[in-house]
Amino acid sequence: FLEASDEDLVKRYEATRRRHPLASDDRVVEGIRKERLMMQSLKESADLIIDSTGMSPHDLRDRVRDLFARSPAETRVQVSIVSFGYKNGLPRDADLIFDVRFLPNPYWIERLRPLPGTDPAVREFVTSQRAYGEFIRKMRSLFNTVVPGYLEEGKSYLTIAVGCTGGRHRSVVVAEELASYFRKKGQSVVVDHRDLDHD
Repeated sequence: FLEASDEDLVKRYEATRRRHPLASDDRVVEGIRKERLMMQSLKESADLIIDSTGMSPHDLRDRVRDLFARSPAETRVQVSIVSFGYKNGLPRDADLIFDVRFLPNPYWIERLRPLPGTDPAVREFVTSQRAYGEFIRKMRSLFNTVVPGYLEEGKSYLTIAVGCTGGRHRSVVVAEELASYFRKKGQSVVVDHRDLDHD
């Protein structure tokens, strides 16, 4: 059961510029008094009462998480990795977007053109490029900072998009590399090669 002091509740209503649904004549204090009477029996039957007086929304979130987190899995981010082609547009739900068009394009190698980025020959071509290793190292370093930060902020889902021109070669290789990295870190990962079957 959540509660707070009358003073705190009045401040919250004023901050959001909302009227209390039980208040008449816009008297927030009157609405709070009526609500307390209505909720009294529920409060009496509660196993746990959290007084949120003086807490910010972040403080309250942390308190609830500390009380109810049951397993390490509940303190992980669900990572979704999407490979895509810029020519088909950006993924709408991406939190982070990485452009890998700086890597040489296997499309221009005739024997690699028809193959998908999941093919070992395409993967070998992309991963053997001089800039590839440094790029992956820097991405891992970034994620080592970003993912714990997202967890601290209460974010439970992270969508990473990796784009190249058509979404069939370079972005697929990098997306698979990132998926492997996150799996080794114990994260739950879903991979979607959005444009793999596009021409």
